[in-house]
Amino acid sequence: MDTSSSKQPSGWLKQGEGSSLEEVNNTVSIPAGSGFWRKFFAFSGPGALIAVGYVDPGNWATSIAGGSRYGYLLLSVVLISSLIAMLLQGLAAKLGIATGRDLAQATGDGLKKHWAIILWLLAELAIMATDLAEVIGSAIALNLLVGMPLLLGIAVTTVDVMLLLLLQKKGFRLLESIVIVLMTTIFGIFVFEVIASKPQWSELLAGYIPTWQIVTNPEMLFVALGILGATVMPHNLYLHSSIVQTRQYDRSKTGRREAVKFSMLDSLGSLTVAFIINSAILIVGAAAFYGKGLDVSEIEGAYHLLSPTLGVGIASTLFAVALLASGQNSTITGTLAGQIVMEGFIHIRLAPWLRRIITRLIAVVPAFIVTWIAGSKGLGELLLWSQVVLSLQLPFAVIPLVMFTGSKRKMGSFVNSRPVQLAAWMSTAIIVSLNIFLVAYILLTGHELG
Repeated sequence: MDTSSSKQPSGWLKQGEGSSLEEVNNTVSIPAGSGFWRKFFAFSGPGALIAVGYVDPGNWATSIAGGSRYGYLLLSVVLISSLIAMLLQGLAAKLGIATGRDLAQATGDGLKKHWAIILWLLAELAIMATDLAEVIGSAIALNLLVGMPLLLGIAVTTVDVMLLLLLQKKGFRLLESIVIVLMTTIFGIFVFEVIASKPQWSELLAGYIPTWQIVTNPEMLFVALGILGATVMPHNLYLHSSIVQTRQYDRSKTGRREAVKFSMLDSLGSLTVAFIINSAILIVGAAAFYGKGLDVSEIEGAYHLLSPTLGVGIASTLFAVALLASGQNSTITGTLAGQIVMEGFIHIRLAPWLRRIITRLIAVVPAFIVTWIAGSKGLGELLLWSQVVLSLQLPFAVIPLVMFTGSKRKMGSFVNSRPVQLAAWMSTAIIVSLNIFLVAYILLTGHELG
């Protein structure tokens, strides 16, 4: 072991405050002396849990709306968002491995209590918005597949509390395996949907080239911001910096450097799959609905029109199955992220079952009320607004992450290179500037989604 280099960077004010997600920290074994592929498989898994957040039901609503209204033009936003996500998630993984601290612990380090509480509440708001999207997506999927009333579907989604508790007791690796199976299901379904939709491939490829029209058209930019908020997920940055520490890698400098390498590969691979799925959702929306007088901004509308438009009877059913898989996938990461930010910012630990019930009820109550008052249309708009909330919270997670990983004092030899740091700050500038525009646009125009 490289014991001479095993010390963590010392630029943190608090030391020894406990491991991140202590019950699963350092629990997944890494085969010593094994080859590349065995090690890659052993390190693989956290990336899949992160990718879940990039294909949750909130992405569906915004991507379908973007495709049906503007064709393939917003594919460039999906691409740029995915590249930014890959960069930032890589930095989050490196922070966790290099320092042994998750992003919440690192951000809370040295903060006065009131600032820590404010940042914790903002992080919780993002997690609740994510959980809200999962509740709505699952309820809509159950309604489409078996005719379950939306209000009953929302109530049923609270049952996955018990499922999550059962999975947690069986080990972290099982959680990852189930997520991978569900992600594979979603991926396979959308490959089929894209083939069935018969897109215009030349226009599709051209859509990945950014155009100024996205910035100069306020309506298009508003939808683009929704896609950004649904793609780059703030709670995922906290989550990734923690769950990479579940692996039993050698905590020496050499061991941590190897762990960073394999975690980066795991993250890139999983987020590439998420990018393909998000592209496919927008492509299906564009190929099926654009230019046909159909402005489909709600998931139910896409479901009912998909089979008739494509001429493939099973297309709508598969669409709903993928939606249900997406919603159930997302339920796993919300609890973990909530536990991480609560422990990291304000050092309070709750039993996982209590944490899950609180988070789920906070998401269920507004979804239930809106559905009761406004029906499915109100639910669809609430889903889109949840993604805007995520977009607004992003800077509060991204800016500290870039600052920490660019600090030699805090990261030691793992500090970002100048090109990486420049790319990170450019990504941060894009996120912050677009969010300033979003807030100003909403305040000045009173714009409503839908």
